Amino acid sequence: MGHKEGKPGPLSSRGKRNVPIAVLFLVLCSLSFYFGKLFCSHRSGFEAVEHTDVSGKGSLHQMKSISFPECSIEYQDYTPCTDPRKWKKYGTHRLTFMERHCPPIFERKECLIPPPDGYKPPIRWPKSRDQCWYRNVPYDWINKQKSNQNWLRKQGDKFLFPGGGTMFPNGVSAYVDLMQDLIPEMKDGTIRTAIDTGCGVASWGGDLLDRGILTVSLAPRDNHQAQVQFALERGIPAILGIISTQRLPFPSQSFDMAHCSRCLIPWTEFGGIYLLEIHRILRPGGFWVLSGPPINYENRWKGWDTTIEQQKTDYEKLQELLSSMCFKLYAKKDDIAVWQKSSDDSCYTKLSDPDAYPPKCDDSLEPDSAWYTPLRSCVIVPNPKHKKTSLMSVPKWPDRLHAAPERISETHGGSPGAFKHDDNKWKARVKYYKKLLPAVGTDKIRNVMDMNTVYGGFAAALIKDPLWIMNVVSSYAANTLAMVYDRGLIGTYHDWCEAFSTYPRTYDLLHLDGLFTAESHRCDMKYVLLEMDRILRPNGYAIIRESSYLIDAISTMAKGMRWSCRKENTEENLEEERVLICQKKLWHSSNQISR
Repeated sequence: MGHKEGKPGPLSSRGKRNVPIAVLFLVLCSLSFYFGKLFCSHRSGFEAVEHTDVSGKGSLHQMKSISFPECSIEYQDYTPCTDPRKWKKYGTHRLTFMERHCPPIFERKECLIPPPDGYKPPIRWPKSRDQCWYRNVPYDWINKQKSNQNWLRKQGDKFLFPGGGTMFPNGVSAYVDLMQDLIPEMKDGTIRTAIDTGCGVASWGGDLLDRGILTVSLAPRDNHQAQVQFALERGIPAILGIISTQRLPFPSQSFDMAHCSRCLIPWTEFGGIYLLEIHRILRPGGFWVLSGPPINYENRWKGWDTTIEQQKTDYEKLQELLSSMCFKLYAKKDDIAVWQKSSDDSCYTKLSDPDAYPPKCDDSLEPDSAWYTPLRSCVIVPNPKHKKTSLMSVPKWPDRLHAAPERISETHGGSPGAFKHDDNKWKARVKYYKKLLPAVGTDKIRNVMDMNTVYGGFAAALIKDPLWIMNVVSSYAANTLAMVYDRGLIGTYHDWCEAFSTYPRTYDLLHLDGLFTAESHRCDMKYVLLEMDRILRPNGYAIIRESSYLIDAISTMAKGMRWSCRKENTEENLEEERVLICQKKLWHSSNQISR
C-alpha cells in the first residue's frame, strides 16, 4: 500500500522494496537520458556541449567533433526515395512502385555516398552537353539497347551524345526545327518553360537551351538505367519523377509547353488521368506536343506492332479526350502533333454539364496542392481571376523575369513592392557572393539548386551566367513556386525532411538561406546535411546563409562530411547572420562496409 506525502512505511516494508526501487530508478534515469538525447537529436541533429573559453571570458556553445563513415560502394548511385531494392514492397498497378517511397528514419543512411571507381570531375559546360566520362555514369544499358537510335555512344573513356532519339533519327536539332515551324511562339520569347515527360537522356531539353527555353526533363528510375543521371551529368535540368497515382510536384498553370516523344504513357487510359495532370500544370494557351504513337499512324503503324485500325481508333480517342478538356489541335506535320490548351472561359463552362466527361473538379480540390496529392479524373478549371497568367498575357522572355507576377497578391505578404524588394536584395547578395566564391559565374559551376527560394530572386540575379537553377519551395511554405514559373524560371516543391528526387553527385552548387532555422523544428538537420552531401558533386560548393547561433554547429558537421568551410560576414555585416562557404572534397571509396 502506498503512503501519502511520501511518509516512510514500516522498516520491513521498505526493506522488501529497496532493491526494486533502486533498479527502477536506474532504468528511469537511463530512459530519460536516452529519450532526451533522441529528442534533441530529432530537433536539430546537433549535439551541443559547453566548452570553457581559454581566455576565461565564459563558455561557448559548440559541437563535439563528428565524423561520418563511408557507405558501401554498392550505394554509389543510391536514391533513397526511389530505391529499386524496395520496389517489390509496392504494387505494380500504374507503376506505383516507381513513385516516391521514402525510408523510415530508422532505415536512413548515416554515411557518405562514395563515387564510382575512377570518378573524376565532370566535363565542363558547354562541352558536357555532348560528352561525359564513362566512369562517372558507368551504365551501358541504353548504349546497348538503344544503339540504333543514337541516344548515346560509348567511345573510349567517354559517352558521346549525338542528339538522337526514337522519334528524331535525323538528330534532335532537326526535330526541334520542325517543331518551331509548327509553333512560332517558340522563337519570339512567348514560350520560356517546358516539361519533357519520359525524357530519355534529355537531348530535347538540351537543344532548347540554345533557343532560350528552359526545360524540366522528367523520367523515373527504371530499366533505362540512369536517364536522369545522364541528363544532369551533361548539365541539363532534370529530376526523377513519374506520372502515376500522385500529382507532379509543380503548381498549376506553370509550364508554357509540355512534350512527349514516344514516352509510352497511356494517355487515354484510366479516364485520361495522366493527360489531366498535364492539363493542370500547363498554362492556359500553352502547348502540348506529342510525337510517336498514334501520331502519323497511317505511315508508322507497321513499326508499332499493331494494326492500322487500332492506331486509328487510338488517335480518335486521344483527339476526343483532348477536346473534352478544352484542347484544340494547333498544328500537325509528319510525326509531330501540337495541341493548345484553351484560354477561353466559355469552353470550361460546358464542363458544368452533369454529363460532361471528364467532369469539372469541385472547388475543394486545391489546384496547386502537389506534394503527395493523389491524381483525380477531373478537369482543373483555370481561375477566371487570373487574367494575366495565360501564355499570351504573360510578358515575353526576358521581360517576364522582372515583372511582378499577377498571382503574387494571393500569397501572405506578397505584393509588387515585396517582389521588387526581393529582386533588389538578391542582386546585392549575389554580387557579394561572387566576391566570396569567384567560381560562381565560371564554367566550374553549372547545375545549381536554391534549396528554399521565395520568388526565385537568387536565380534571377544569376540569369546571365552559364548555369541553371532548380528553385525549391518547401511543401510547408507559402506557395510561391507559381511566381517562380510566372517569371520564366523552373523549380519544384519538396520537403527537406526527405531525400530529393535526384541521383548522387548531380549539383555543383547548393544555396540555402535560413533553411535550418525554418525547418529544424520538423526535420533532423543531420539528415538534411547528409542529403546535401549526397547530391553535391565532389569539388562542388555550398553557400549556407544562417543564423549566427547555428553556423558553428553546421560548420562542425560539414567538417565531419569532409567539407572544407570558412565563415564570412554578410554583405550588410549583420550580427545575427553569417555566411558559410563550403567545398566538398573529392575522395574515393576505401570499400568500407556501410553502417
